[in-house]
Amino acid sequence: MARKLNKQDALDYHAQGRAGKIEVIPTKNTKSQWDLSLAYSPGVAEPCKEIYQNPEASYKYTAKGNLVAVISNGTAVLGLGNIGPAAGKPVMEGKGVLFKIFSDIDVFDIELDVTDPDEFVRVVKAMEPTFGGINLEDIKSPECFLIEERLREELNIPVMHDDQHGTAIISGAALLNALELVGKDIGKVRFVVSGAGAAAIACVRLYISLGADPDRIVMFDKDGMLGADRTGLDDLHRQFVCRQKGCTLEEAIRDADVFIGLSVGNVLTPAMVKSMASQPVIFAMANPDPEISYEAATAARPDLIMATGRSDYPNQVNNVLGFPYIFRGALDVRATRINEAMKLAAVRALAELARLPVPDMVNMAYGERNLYFGPNYIIPKPLDPRLLRTVAPAVARAAMESGVAQHAITDWEVYRQELDNRLGLDPQLVRAVGAKARKDPRKVVFAEADNLKILKAAQVVRDEGIAHPILLGNEQRIRRLAKDNNIELDDIPIIDPRSPEMDEKRHHFGALFYEKRKRRGYNYYEARKAMRDRNFFGCMMVETGEADALISGLTRKYPDTIRPALQIIGMEPGVKKVAGMYIIITKQGPLFLADTTINLNPTAEELADITLLTAQEVQRFNVTPRIAMLSYSNFGSSHTPEAILVRDAVELVRKKAPELVVDGEIQGAIAFDPEILKDNYPFSPLVEGGVNTLIFPNLSAGNIAYHLLMGVAGFDAIGPILLGLKKPVHMLQLGSTVRQIVNMVSVAVLDAQGKCGRKQAVD
Repeated sequence: MARKLNKQDALDYHAQGRAGKIEVIPTKNTKSQWDLSLAYSPGVAEPCKEIYQNPEASYKYTAKGNLVAVISNGTAVLGLGNIGPAAGKPVMEGKGVLFKIFSDIDVFDIELDVTDPDEFVRVVKAMEPTFGGINLEDIKSPECFLIEERLREELNIPVMHDDQHGTAIISGAALLNALELVGKDIGKVRFVVSGAGAAAIACVRLYISLGADPDRIVMFDKDGMLGADRTGLDDLHRQFVCRQKGCTLEEAIRDADVFIGLSVGNVLTPAMVKSMASQPVIFAMANPDPEISYEAATAARPDLIMATGRSDYPNQVNNVLGFPYIFRGALDVRATRINEAMKLAAVRALAELARLPVPDMVNMAYGERNLYFGPNYIIPKPLDPRLLRTVAPAVARAAMESGVAQHAITDWEVYRQELDNRLGLDPQLVRAVGAKARKDPRKVVFAEADNLKILKAAQVVRDEGIAHPILLGNEQRIRRLAKDNNIELDDIPIIDPRSPEMDEKRHHFGALFYEKRKRRGYNYYEARKAMRDRNFFGCMMVETGEADALISGLTRKYPDTIRPALQIIGMEPGVKKVAGMYIIITKQGPLFLADTTINLNPTAEELADITLLTAQEVQRFNVTPRIAMLSYSNFGSSHTPEAILVRDAVELVRKKAPELVVDGEIQGAIAFDPEILKDNYPFSPLVEGGVNTLIFPNLSAGNIAYHLLMGVAGFDAIGPILLGLKKPVHMLQLGSTVRQIVNMVSVAVLDAQGKCGRKQAVD
């Protein structure tokens, strides 16, 4: 089921802060007058002269080689139709964001107030010196065919209309794999295609290139079958007229092997699906409503293989699997065009990737135990980090072999490593955490619901399907705050622990708390009174199973939040002290930091326990921990008590978990410098593979470090994540943004999925 999208949230997302979704950031120093004299006058004259002598030098001295134009006239935008160039600009900016986050390609979006194909081509052609490639977007048919064909012939840089070729390439890969699974030859199967627009025509052309027999393809448009008796067809559609006379979709699909839908929702009935050949392949790609629903199709034919354009069913045909990586490969060899060989290379690379074992991070992102090649997995998932290093090299190699590359790649392993380095692990990690939370959302209670940020975050996690929020606080105050800020809370429970309606629940919770703490300083009156506090009440909701996790600490002192958790929920078996961990998001990947929030001056034994708790948590994110235990000393260079404490803790960790990659005591700068490590401490297991987990010798060091990384270095953070509690209670840092709160909720849901067993029913 598609999730509800709040209109105001979408508008706020685009309007708040700097308007829009993109900005231009200098890649060179511009701090001094000397920098500026190099960036502009007089220094800029030197590269200008070099490029004048050799135009190819523009790839060396300018951003052209990594710059793509996303160009549209807004005549066929998404499902919105002909809304014009200005209204289409948010979509083009969004396309630029996808280029950047999936393949590190920079984009200028260009919206042209031009509908005449000749004028459109003339304008785009004049911009060729600026860009390394052109992505045409949301241009209506049939003009899009003419515009792309002419630009491909007249420009010396790669041009692709993604609406045509993106769907063709992704569905082509899915088709190859589906036919392999059912044991059918692409040249012998019979196709029925519903739709005859740009995407459908591009799909049919590509399938023919893959070996499909044109005489076995029947195509329908809104007026019926493109048959021998149809009149009034344009030249484009006449290419796909079949020899037989027109018939209905119901008649044509009988005994067909493959149905391709790029038309409108619900044109295919269960009866039609039942009439298809054995083990039929159905790609119902209309959005948001497929030509037939997944449930209806699979119920009619359990032996089918199905793909849709939707993310909530198996085998999503998503263009983001293609265009970022196709352009990446084309740019990296300075291809003069994107030709058929490059598109077919992308198809085969995607198909082959789906047949390989799936990384744990991908399984985690989609809430699967073990994705594997089969009817429910015939194309890779969009969050698969291997896509860049798989598809881009295949496209680049095809460009070289087909003679359209102007730059040769000689060492493919080095090239793949460069691609890996373009994108750190952090985008995949954050997206994977959110995706896994959505697969099994849990009840999360917010103890500080009379705060605007909390209310906004609660709405986000509800609307995105991350969690089922429960709000604690004065209902009248919360609803007034929500109304004043256009926040919808209609279906979110609000509980006021102080209200008369909660007397019975408060007394029940108080009695349970008294039994837990009657020999720890609480009498019955004090235990009942404590339940008026939202943190105590919320922790008891988690303890009794009325909620799965608690989020608090945005406005409270840290001890005020953690004390109720320790007193009510307690620590996991074998854990002697809880600890706090932050995830720092960097482009090179996530850094896990502990202990940053709780233990003031741990002993060697406590520091070892903190390290083991942290390693266990890092592994929950499907990341193999590589741990540096930090000090101001390097491997015995100092004999002070502080250095010896860390040294002893390292030995204790190794004894308790010999499989862990851990070393210390070591200085922070040394831990991140592989050359110094290799030259001076070649014995360290941290020499190869780097460091992703930092253990600090005391609270001061850890707390100062993460604040500096956030405040000075500007890294984003998730945390603090509490380690060692039996059930999920997680803190918010002072001043957390809505996004940081949402990320923390995602982590809490993952924690609940691991600690609270199977999904609970939601009222």
